[in-house]
Amino acid sequence: MLKRIVSKLVLRLRPRKMLEVLTTSEAAAVKQETDDKTAMKRQHDDDDNDDSKTPSKLLKKSEANIPIRTDRKRKVALLMAYSGEGYYGIQVNSAFPTIESELFKALVAVGLVPQDHVDNPYKMSFQRAARTDKGVSAIGQVVSLKMLIHFDNLIDRLNETLPKQIRILGMLRTTNSFNSKNHCSHRTYIYVMPTFALTPVEENVVLDYRIEESKLEELNSVLSLFKGTHNFHNFTSGRKFSDPSANRYIMDFEAGKPVVIDGLELVTIRIQGQSFMLHHIRKMIGLSIAIVRGFCGKDVIDLAWKAEKVDVPKAPGLGLVLERLHYNGYNKRFGNDGIHEPLVWDKYDEQMENFKEEFIMKNIVEKEKEEKSMLNWLVSLHNHTFGYVDDEGKRLPTAMYGAQKNLKTAEANSLSSGPADANENTETNTTNDKTDTTTTTAVTATDVASTTTTATATIDTTTDTTTATFSDDEVEQKVPESMRKLS
Repeated sequence: MLKRIVSKLVLRLRPRKMLEVLTTSEAAAVKQETDDKTAMKRQHDDDDNDDSKTPSKLLKKSEANIPIRTDRKRKVALLMAYSGEGYYGIQVNSAFPTIESELFKALVAVGLVPQDHVDNPYKMSFQRAARTDKGVSAIGQVVSLKMLIHFDNLIDRLNETLPKQIRILGMLRTTNSFNSKNHCSHRTYIYVMPTFALTPVEENVVLDYRIEESKLEELNSVLSLFKGTHNFHNFTSGRKFSDPSANRYIMDFEAGKPVVIDGLELVTIRIQGQSFMLHHIRKMIGLSIAIVRGFCGKDVIDLAWKAEKVDVPKAPGLGLVLERLHYNGYNKRFGNDGIHEPLVWDKYDEQMENFKEEFIMKNIVEKEKEEKSMLNWLVSLHNHTFGYVDDEGKRLPTAMYGAQKNLKTAEANSLSSGPADANENTETNTTNDKTDTTTTTAVTATDVASTTTTATATIDTTTDTTTATFSDDEVEQKVPESMRKLS
């Protein structure tokens, strides 16, 4: 056994020509030499682990005073806030001003990306987390891109170049594969609207309307019906019932307490979902307003989930705001790895709230008073059919549908009241029947007129009060010939 060990040592440490049978003393000397070399190697390794003796190539670049390359682009996420007033959405459109076109100009001006990257955004891996349409604002939009980041006061320099209604609030380094859209787990929007939009259809619409608690509870009851996973093909454009992408998951949908700003009462509706389609939120809001006002019933929501095409009104875009984007999955995987920061923007909450108050809420109040976007939209609300049809299967505007229902109800009541009077005096019965018939006819005509006239709104320029009225000529023009016979 000893000879075998010695032979192996000789083969490793001696040239082939010196191979020979060693004596015990020589074998011991060879072993001692091997042990000495092993000890020296261990000592060398210990020295390498000593920070005071660590070679500079083993240190981080910053610790070894090796300059970091400033010409390399890094993947980042930018937190943006902007007012959509005057812009045709966020996405670049060469024919119209957009939010991205302003951002790209600023990135080039500061020197963070070259012009050819702006001309071809895929070169800088640019991606917006959510697309906002014309006039829609955001206080928590996120875009991802590769750009130079080794600049002093980078965010301040960008904001100096951007218009005041577009702000960069923060920046975080991300993984190279980060995509602000694909890695987003869910999104939160708010819709700010004047409470007079919920005025019951039988009442006049006035700007100084104040919502009652019961009406707010009714609104939340309607909004809750949208929660869960449903087929929203009737709440967007270009999606068929059979398209799997029409199925979306709504996590939360609720209206908060109203606030009064410059005399106008506003209510904020907050909606949270995995993702939304074109006009998706505005159509849900539009249908909810129609239900609360009394233009249609909650059954229309159930009808809209089905394959049949339903006419759903689209609320104005003025009050829609992208509030926050959430990255739960990304943060769980990379947020605590010790290398990357989690994409959480809580430290910017104050800046986001200040921007909303200064540029968005103020703009909503001013535009509503000047342009009356919600009021003008309410004028056309009665023209929608909401999926209602007449006895022949033709679609009816909701006002006409309501008139038909009122007439049929009145006729049914008139017929049912006949036999009950049979036991009375014949002469008295004749008189009463004529009176009842006349009364019934008058009520029916009133119902038809009120249904078609109070459903819309015009502005009374003689006072500060806005009322919902139509002239008789306007009513005559709006009611089809076939329906005029009802009155």
